[in-house]
Amino acid sequence: MPLSRTDKLPVASDGDVVTVRQRVRALAVEYGFSLVDQTKIVTAASELARNTVVHGGGGIVEIDALVDGARRGIRLTFRDHGPGIPDLAAAMRDGFTTGGGLGLGLGGARRLCNDFDIQSTPGDGTVVRITRWR
Repeated sequence: MPLSRTDKLPVASDGDVVTVRQRVRALAVEYGFSLVDQTKIVTAASELARNTVVHGGGGIVEIDALVDGARRGIRLTFRDHGPGIPDLAAAMRDGFTTGGGLGLGLGGARRLCNDFDIQSTPGDGTVVRITRWR
């Protein structure tokens, strides 16, 4: 599947979270995503960027603009080198939180995307990859 472009952005502060949201929304608009699909990918991006800052101690996001025939998509890969997630199954359950929030972050992001993958090694960090297709 050819990529039309890739952006790599730091995700280390609240300002970076805003920048990620803006870049993802601009790409979704450019690719003709409906307003509902724009909202879904931007919401997932925001949640994962915030997790990267708060729980991962900062990291990066790769934003891939995908082209697969007539299909267009956005793939986001968040990487951090934080403490990792010791129990992925628990972290994916709605209501589970380590930060005092509602506990809808990872599970919510998964439901907002077409493809979701997470890999985490305690002591070595976390990689979350999501894709939303138009």
